[in-house]
Amino acid sequence: MKSTIITIGDEILIGQILDTNSRYISQALNRLGVVVAERTSIGDSAEQIVETLDRALAATDIVIITGGLGPTKDDITKHTLTRYFGSELVYNEQVGDFVRELLSRRGIAFNDLNRGQAMVPACCTVLHNAHGTAPGMWFERDGKVVVSLPGVPFEMVHLIDDIVVPMLRERFALKAIVHRTMITSGIAESILAERIAAWEDALPEVLHLAYLPAPNIVRLRLSAYEVDGESVAAMIDEQFERLKAIIPEAIVGFEDATVEQLVHNTLIAQGKTLSVAESCTGGNVAAKFTAMAGASAYFHAGVVSYSNEAKIDILGVSAEDLARYGAVSEAVAMQMAAGVRHAGQSDYGISTTGIAGPSGGSAEKPVGTVWIGISTPERTFAVMKNCGTDRGQIIQRATAYAIKMLYEEL
Repeated sequence: MKSTIITIGDEILIGQILDTNSRYISQALNRLGVVVAERTSIGDSAEQIVETLDRALAATDIVIITGGLGPTKDDITKHTLTRYFGSELVYNEQVGDFVRELLSRRGIAFNDLNRGQAMVPACCTVLHNAHGTAPGMWFERDGKVVVSLPGVPFEMVHLIDDIVVPMLRERFALKAIVHRTMITSGIAESILAERIAAWEDALPEVLHLAYLPAPNIVRLRLSAYEVDGESVAAMIDEQFERLKAIIPEAIVGFEDATVEQLVHNTLIAQGKTLSVAESCTGGNVAAKFTAMAGASAYFHAGVVSYSNEAKIDILGVSAEDLARYGAVSEAVAMQMAAGVRHAGQSDYGISTTGIAGPSGGSAEKPVGTVWIGISTPERTFAVMKNCGTDRGQIIQRATAYAIKMLYEEL
């Protein structure tokens, strides 16, 4: 069973808002066993809506549309769908009464525009929107389904979960779609692909492998479409067990596992503590840990020592070494890590110091050069990493390297 997701709104096309609806709907449909064949965003144009809907219905069985159901003149989806299905708008008393009551609770007058929200195509099944004024609409033609939902994300979420998914499950006989993801770290994508090539070549035909790289990690996703869920899930587990024997040192975990979660869990289990000193990453390393519930059990301090003066006064970095080697150097990274470990009275210290750009680089130390320091009760050391050329990329990569280095030390 295949589907198309269409998001409508000029605000999406000009980048004014981020289309989170498609992602949520895709996840919901995959869990249901519906393959998402296409996701597309179009403007507030009746002609575009019709053309896109024609193409979607020719290729897929289910079409989910979001957006364009508001009360103002620029919201044209409902009127376009009414004409598309050869219907007319009629007043729905239940929707009208609900909208009136909802607006009354919010202290908003029920005017003609709001009354228009209760005008729905006569041919559709109205889907009650308990969280907004625009109802959802369910259409059927030639055994295929078109669902139109409001674009407001939290309204769409409730309609998908509470109404649309149960209706689709009842309407169609669906098989399972199975995805499972292994998280690896420390091996570049090209090297990883080379090491697991024989395993990949021997995968059962029903399984499809995807490589999904991110800073310092590569996700390996095995997928199977429209299958018996239990047997294929067991098959995927068996394949990942084989992969563990090939790259045991690289496996972080499964699904949404992260290296920082492993560090988090390890520090708590060992009863150890951590402090962080950052320059080029600007607090990003600390933020990765403090975003996790329970970090107070081990996270003692975070220092963003951006200036040389802060490195000297707060972390005890040698002024002479700063002058001799520069802030982006092995000596300074080591002293920052040791300094924050002692200042934070912690078992471990992490430091980052580098050139995030776009300016400040040199032939000797180009943009992207980052020194990462680790300090433990046994030793203090630093490693230089080249983290790319884009400022955001450099910060994310340096953060990932720093956390992975601590994990390896633990």
